[in-house]
Amino acid sequence: MKRVFHTAAMLSTSTLLLMGMAPLAVAEETFSSAQLDVMAGSCANCHGTDGRLSGSVPPIAGRPATLLESRLLGFKNDEVADTTIMNRIAAGFSDDELAALAKHFSNIDPQ
Repeated sequence: MKRVFHTAAMLSTSTLLLMGMAPLAVAEETFSSAQLDVMAGSCANCHGTDGRLSGSVPPIAGRPATLLESRLLGFKNDEVADTTIMNRIAAGFSDDELAALAKHFSNIDPQ
C-alpha cells in the first residue's frame, strides 16, 4: 500500500512539474521593454545605449535581427574568432535573451 501511494504521489508531482514548465518556457521568450533595456545595458559600453555608437566596433542599430542573432550565438558558442570580450558577454545570456536583444537592436533606426 505504501508503494502504491508513493508511486501515485510521484506521478502527481511529475505531472504538476511538467504542466508548470510549459508556461515558464513561453514566458522566457518574451521580455518587457524594461528587461530589454537592462539586458541592452551590457552592450552600451561599446555599442552605445541605442546601438549606434561606431568607432572600434560596428554599430548594430538597424541591422537584420537574423544576422545579429547569428553573430551573438556564434560568439556565445565560441564559433567566431574574436579578440574582444563578445564571447564572454554573449555567454552570460540565454539563447532566447540573445534573440530578444537582436530583435531589439534591429528595430532601432540606425540614423
